[in-house]
Amino acid sequence: MYLDRFNLKARVAVVTGGGQGIGLACVEALLEAGAHVYIADSNPKAAAEGQAAMKVKGYVPEVIEMEVTDSKQVDAAAARVMKEKGRIDILVCNAGIARSEAAAEDVTDEHWLNVIDVNLNGLFWCCRAFGRHMLAAGRGSIVNIGSMSGVIVNKPQPQANYNASKAAVHHLTKSLAAEWGARGVRVNAVAPTYINTPLTAFAKTNKPMFDAWIDGTPMARIGEPDEIAAVVMFLASDAASLMTGSIVLADGGYTCW
Repeated sequence: MYLDRFNLKARVAVVTGGGQGIGLACVEALLEAGAHVYIADSNPKAAAEGQAAMKVKGYVPEVIEMEVTDSKQVDAAAARVMKEKGRIDILVCNAGIARSEAAAEDVTDEHWLNVIDVNLNGLFWCCRAFGRHMLAAGRGSIVNIGSMSGVIVNKPQPQANYNASKAAVHHLTKSLAAEWGARGVRVNAVAPTYINTPLTAFAKTNKPMFDAWIDGTPMARIGEPDEIAAVVMFLASDAASLMTGSIVLADGGYTCW
């Protein structure tokens, strides 16, 4: 009874930024659970490499080249999935950027707008485009990738733009959940700690920063992409059928201190 709730057989999923890192781990988790998965990525090389990595493991995800900041591309991607599969059951909004280490007073307009455009606007375009089809069908699960940075202010790196974008993602998640819950569409978010991905690779050459990250984490380590993907798979599945509007912290205890 309980394990069956994790079964995603015959479901159709789309993962933005799915070519690498957390996104690719989510692709693999959903594939393993039985879903048919599209890797939606603005980087054709990363998408192709991610697809190839999954084929080695016996899976065959499809690829959609899509820039989340272009709402027309997002709408077209949603239309393509509906045309090809006739349904959209799961959306994982993972695409995001950081651009940290700039003091707030030194952040340019371009710098600020770029982070907000990808992390917040792009995420909303995706929720809106794919969510419309879910609402029409009366079913669906959206999982947004937020951050513990939407809950606390990180140190020692200054990143007001990133923190603000992820706090907005969390509140948008709750807002959509409140609007769409009675119509069969659940919307939740995962708020990770520092994860071992290309996004955090810069810290490995900055020992004081990396040490501060570890010292601030009760588990004394950063996370791995599969640890976030496991939470995403749960939220996407019927095992989380009573959950909507939840922001699930997966932070190694970082926000405890």
